[in-house]
Formats: sequence, C-alpha cells, structure tokens
Amino acid sequence: MAVVDIQDYVRFLPVLNRTPHHAARLSYDVETDAFSVNFTQPGYATDSQMTDDDLIIRYRRDAIIGFTVLHASRRAPKVVTDE
Repeated sequence: MAVVDIQDYVRFLPVLNRTPHHAARLSYDVETDAFSVNFTQPGYATDSQMTDDDLIIRYRRDAIIGFTVLHASRRAPKVVTDE
C-alpha cells in the first residue's frame, strides 16, 4: 500500500473551494502522462489554449471549464511506496 499523507489532500481543500461550482473532477492517464481537472459536468469546450509550459486550458465561452497538465509525472514529487 502506498504511504499517503492525508494532509496533502486536506491542503487542497482551499483550492477546491475557489473553483467554479466548488467541485472538480480529477483524472490521470498513465498512457499519455496527462493529468486533467474538470470544473463542470462532462461536456465540450468551445475553445482551448496551450500554454508555453504544456498546459491545455479549456474554455466554454469565456469561462475556464478545466485544464490538462501534459508530462504530469515530471512535475510531481515521487511517491513513497511500502513494498
């Protein structure tokens, strides 16, 4: 079982509280090494923007509805596992 510091998740709560609708859906795709955050129910973006640091920001009209972090594993600290 992985060693998890639950406080890492608790520290995320203020960020979650500032998101639209106070909710977020998180997913990570190992195959593409992409971490996605969606602030709305599944739907479609009307526009998107790729930033210089490999973030894809998705919009519906003028509102940000989510983003994707490419090369996510390179940005995250290593997780300690209990093996």
